[in-house]
Amino acid sequence: MTTGGHTLVVRLDSAGDVLLAGPAIRAAAAASARTTLLCGPQGEAAARLLPGLDDILVYDAPWVGFDPPPARRTDINALLGTLTARRFDRALILTSYHQSPLPAALLLRMAQVPWIAADSEDYPGSLLDLRHHRAPDRHEARAALDLAEAAGMRLPPGDTGGLRVSCASAAPHLTGTDPYLVVHPGAAVPARAWSAHRATRAVAALAAAGHRVVVTGGTAERELTRTVAGRHALDLGGRTALPELAAVLTAASTVVTGNTGPAHLAAAVATPVVCLFAPVVPADRWAPYQVPHVLLGHQDAPCAGSRARTCPVPGHPCLDAVTDTELLTAVDTLLSRSRGSDQEVTV
Repeated sequence: MTTGGHTLVVRLDSAGDVLLAGPAIRAAAAASARTTLLCGPQGEAAARLLPGLDDILVYDAPWVGFDPPPARRTDINALLGTLTARRFDRALILTSYHQSPLPAALLLRMAQVPWIAADSEDYPGSLLDLRHHRAPDRHEARAALDLAEAAGMRLPPGDTGGLRVSCASAAPHLTGTDPYLVVHPGAAVPARAWSAHRATRAVAALAAAGHRVVVTGGTAERELTRTVAGRHALDLGGRTALPELAAVLTAASTVVTGNTGPAHLAAAVATPVVCLFAPVVPADRWAPYQVPHVLLGHQDAPCAGSRARTCPVPGHPCLDAVTDTELLTAVDTLLSRSRGSDQEVTV
């Protein structure tokens, strides 16, 4: 594969997935004159924070997401017209370990993209020029970068391959200037977060231990954040779009959140993470990347490996059984460490 020219990177799912694609995108940008990302609507806000991109295209793919649209000829024809007109020289299709790149590869072939690379366990026929096999149990961010490197794309000198966003200044107009930690109680997948009553108790315990707590959440999570914050914390529910959330997380001493987009956003701004990690997906693939973190949650729960979206076990024991003592110990452990380590911290 020759370098230079116009590279298309495809990552079609959530904001967290797009953030994890950041190192691979920077490698593609270093090898290209121009780099475009094709992402889904759920990933667009994260895409706009990533360095290395010259352009962003958005497509709601019918084979991706929790509530995918129907496959419509008019939508596909419009996408094909857009892709063909851009005259891409090559494409990297980034997927999670359980996803197939072949629907995207077929569309790119129809759009006359001459060289396409992807991880694929399925036989790709003529759809891929580079059929790459990811290393077993590889972290999603590292696996994407592995693919880019296999395609001849390397990070520039001095880039250590961590997650990164381009706007990460503090937001004292939202948080005030006193030190704080963040609790982000929500998640797009309920199985990956505390229940509301457990998160409420956690915030009260953190406040009682002397921590100033800021609770964050999206517009649709305002009732949740109001409940969880109660009288113990500052409620920023519905007040932080993704750039503002990045700013809030940047100035936080640590972040307590589930295995969801804000965990990866915190990693991208180098803020340590106490990650409530339900075992529905493997921690070695999805844990906070290249940032100090502690994983809390019972990894031997019956839901392990199920990719369940709603907890199938009464009482949500893998996360709700995490004690206040475990939480406080995890926070104190991270606060005692300096930023910049990529190792999981044992508590």
